[in-house]
Amino acid sequence: MTNSAVQEEFLRSFHALRPAVTAEAFGRGRGPDGRSSYELLRDRVTGHRRVLDLGCGDGLLLELLARDDGRELAGVDLSPRSLALARRRPALRAARLHTGRAQELPFAEGSFDACVSHLALMLMGDIEQVAAEVARVLVPGGVLACVVGGGAVGGEAYERFVRLLRRAGEENPARIPALGDKRVRSREGLDEVLRPVGFGGVEWETVPIDIGGTLEQVWESMSGLYDLAPMAEQAVARLRQDFLAEVADLVTPDGIVPCGFKVHLASARLARAV
Repeated sequence: MTNSAVQEEFLRSFHALRPAVTAEAFGRGRGPDGRSSYELLRDRVTGHRRVLDLGCGDGLLLELLARDDGRELAGVDLSPRSLALARRRPALRAARLHTGRAQELPFAEGSFDACVSHLALMLMGDIEQVAAEVARVLVPGGVLACVVGGGAVGGEAYERFVRLLRRAGEENPARIPALGDKRVRSREGLDEVLRPVGFGGVEWETVPIDIGGTLEQVWESMSGLYDLAPMAEQAVARLRQDFLAEVADLVTPDGIVPCGFKVHLASARLARAV
C-alpha cells in the first residue's frame, strides 16, 4: 500500500467515527475581528460564483459560501459519513458533493472560478497531483485559497496540550501515519508546489484564532486531534486528567480557559491565458 493510500485509509476511518470533528473543534473559533477561520476563507473568494471545496467535510464552509445567492458549489471529501452530514444542510441541496480524492477530481477542465480548502490541503499526499488537478479544474485567473494550521499560541491551553500529547506519545508506541506534505505548511513550500502548474506567487497571512471556552469545551476540541486516534481508552483518560490539571491555573473567574492556535490564510491565482 502506498503512503498516500495509508494516509487516506486512516482519514476515512477517523472521520467515520467523528464525521464533523473539524467543524466541531474549530467552527466556534474567532479571529481578532470576530470572524471564524471558515469565514475568513469564505471572504477570500468573495465575488467568485463557481467554487469547489476540497476536503469539504460536513459542509460548514460550503454553507457559508451558499449565503451568496447564485453560487454554483461543489465539494469533494474522502469521508462518506462527513458528506452525508453535508447533504443534510438545506443550503446545499443544489451543491455537487462527491466522495473522492483531490488527486482525481470528477470535474471538467475549467469548471470553477475558485477552489477553497479548510485545514485539508495540508493533509493530502501526492500534493503535486493535487495542485495539477486544481489547476485543471480552475479557469485561467481562478483562485486557490486555503487555511493551513500554524500551531499554538504561546502560553495558552493548546500549547500545554501539545506538550502533554508529546509526552503521552513517548509512552504509547502507536502512531498515526505521517499526513500530507510539510511544504504546504509554509509560504515558500506552497509556492514551490503551485508554481510548476501555473500559479502565481502565494499570498500569506497568519491569524490567531481563539477557541477558548469552558474546560469541557476546550478538552472536546483538543480530543478531536488525529494524534489521539491510536491511543488506548485508558491513555486518553489519563491525558484528559493531566490536561485538566495542567490548565487549571489558566481558568478565568468566569470559567473560561484561554486557548488559541494560529492559522495561515494562503491564496494564489492561476495565470491567465496569453
